[in-house]
Amino acid sequence: QVQLVESGGGLVQPGGSLRLACAASGFTFSSYHMGWYRQAPGKERELVAAVTSAGATIYADSVKGRFTISRDNSKNTMYLQMNSLKPEDTALYYCNAKWRVADYWGQGTQVTVSS
Repeated sequence: QVQLVESGGGLVQPGGSLRLACAASGFTFSSYHMGWYRQAPGKERELVAAVTSAGATIYADSVKGRFTISRDNSKNTMYLQMNSLKPEDTALYYCNAKWRVADYWGQGTQVTVSS
């Protein structure tokens, strides 16, 4: 069955870094467009960054220059390198996989930025 398992979240001080990973299984990872979304308490889920099957990337304006999305098709894994973290980056971060009508979500990993 399809699985998306996020890891790498945690508590970090402002200005710190974290690297999230999303391990995928149960589908042809290399064919899918992959993305990271986040949802803070009381807010809607928003796109953070995405990488297409061809490797093109897009970022939310709020994370440009600080976050880097990447994928390793040989490992069926997507990453999000997050630098210069801010308290407003605090949220539950979700991994997403899309291709045609298929739309899969992970369970999320919590990122908390606080001193």
